[in-house]
Amino acid sequence: MADPILFRPFTLRDLEVRNRLWVAPMCQYSVEAEDGIVGEWHLQHLGGFARGGAGLVFMEATAVTPEGRISPRCPGIWNDAQLPPLARIVDAAHEHGAKIGIQLAHAGRKGSTYPSLPGFADGSVPEGEGGWETVAPSAVAFGDFAEPRALEAEEIAALVQAFVAASDRAVSVGFDAVQIHAAHGYLIHEFLSPFSNHRTDGYGGDLAGRARLLREIVRAVRAQHPTLPIVVRISATEWIDGGFDVDEAAQVTEWVAEDGADLVDTSTAGNTPGAPIPVGPSYQVPLAAQLRETGALPISAVGLITSAQQAEGILATGQADIISLGRAVLTNPHLPISWAHELRAPSAESLVPPQYARARF
Repeated sequence: MADPILFRPFTLRDLEVRNRLWVAPMCQYSVEAEDGIVGEWHLQHLGGFARGGAGLVFMEATAVTPEGRISPRCPGIWNDAQLPPLARIVDAAHEHGAKIGIQLAHAGRKGSTYPSLPGFADGSVPEGEGGWETVAPSAVAFGDFAEPRALEAEEIAALVQAFVAASDRAVSVGFDAVQIHAAHGYLIHEFLSPFSNHRTDGYGGDLAGRARLLREIVRAVRAQHPTLPIVVRISATEWIDGGFDVDEAAQVTEWVAEDGADLVDTSTAGNTPGAPIPVGPSYQVPLAAQLRETGALPISAVGLITSAQQAEGILATGQADIISLGRAVLTNPHLPISWAHELRAPSAESLVPPQYARARF
């Protein structure tokens, strides 16, 4: 293949990314001190993806408040003490030629849970064991998790400012982009979904009300940072009738484009336990394609994309603009280099670190 789309540069606002194969944010539950400060694991983990040839690497869900963490062992960006190790990660990514973003998040009713790692219990962590009271748009629990407290209107306004402050800190240490996490059943998705949002004020009811928090966050971050690339991650369907679906996701895509977002990353589910998800190769790609048909924003596709030909085909047929990889790069952090060689991309050799020149990709 003379010039595969997958390895052509992509421009996001003023940011040029070396290719269109990006690493999706993936939780690691590895902040052992439970203070939100990342350590050596995150440096090696994220630096390895940058060394492996990805264009843009997204750091996992990073909480904008202490209560916004998924688990006590999740990273945070709510105070300045958390910044020096993040700056090291940014420098490592740049040294390897990749761009790096950070996913800004609040877990909402899915916070204060045990780490999703082997050897840990399931469910909510009691306050006496390091957990905390969770918050949500409405006092509706997620499955067997602890029932959250419904947020007051003034608390919602404070949360918008927490996302802005987090974006300030991200920019201060050199992150190239931020991703607003509005997917997978966490707080912003909880507002978007009628299953979890039963509010009767301006943040509930119809889609405009349910999308208000997301739109306020995007607008506020954009006003603070006019040139910062902003990605929004959404769950384009909950796979259950009556929930947030692809038609609503398409409308939200158009709205966040108006508000200053630059790309929508298309995932699904996470807000309804036991949803009948039809998992299979490229199972989320048709939803990405539907959002791309709006013409509002570039779209990223993710979900069981496991071969170079599959990824290139998604781009070549116009179903998405970007391919995001998760578990595939956990298995092989150098997968982008391998795929570049497999597709005979002009950039293939330049992606190989000189120290690995004798490797067989």
